[in-house]
Amino acid sequence: MDIATLVGILAAFGIIGSSIAMGGPFIIFVNVPSILVVVGGTFGVTLMRVTLADFLGSFKIGLKAFLYKMDNPKNLIEEAVEMANIARKEGLLALEGREISNPFLERGIGLCIDGHSPEIVNNLLSKDINLTIERHTKGADMFKAMATYAPAMGMIGTLIGLVQMLSNMSDPAAIGPAMAVALLTTLYGAVIANAFASPLSEKLKLISSSEKLNKALILESISAIQDGTNPRVMQELLNAFLPESKRPQEE
Repeated sequence: MDIATLVGILAAFGIIGSSIAMGGPFIIFVNVPSILVVVGGTFGVTLMRVTLADFLGSFKIGLKAFLYKMDNPKNLIEEAVEMANIARKEGLLALEGREISNPFLERGIGLCIDGHSPEIVNNLLSKDINLTIERHTKGADMFKAMATYAPAMGMIGTLIGLVQMLSNMSDPAAIGPAMAVALLTTLYGAVIANAFASPLSEKLKLISSSEKLNKALILESISAIQDGTNPRVMQELLNAFLPESKRPQEE
């Protein structure tokens, strides 16, 4: 689980909720028609720009921001180099049945064991990477779109409330409460956009970028194992995927 995402969203909504509670009754910030306009309207216009399958699938991708655990590239390199040593001494079949921590690395090793050529293995794994990034991009783009549409729907709700308020100017005492209700839709739209949808979109982009780097590292590892590259040379090649500050220092 990604603790940063969970703590961040709880902190954001906690601070907003606390400031509301300190200023008066919480119930005055709850208005069902305003919620319907902002939430329902945002979902509706977002659905217009994608297919239903992509719309529903994006929420599943969104869970990655909370549940996804990124593999440490350094650990992947150590595991790949260890398997390269075994494959070089005993052959690729010696890796069969070995427990592998990363599913993508496991799939690549399985393809090697099955005897596929390096070109086929490279093509299959590269296609997997591209399709995964495409799915992640769709999910991130949908939440980014929600961040754009939510404030707009909030403004629409506010305009609806203002029209209703101005049409009933005969009762001055009702103007204040009516104005408050009209402004609630703007508040809802701003909260959805800035405390949920936009940060979630950026987090999904970050996860996608990190996953792409790890899978590129694994793809390079598989190619080196199939080519019989010296494990020490292979490790030097893979260390290029690490930030310079995290690379092993030569003795």
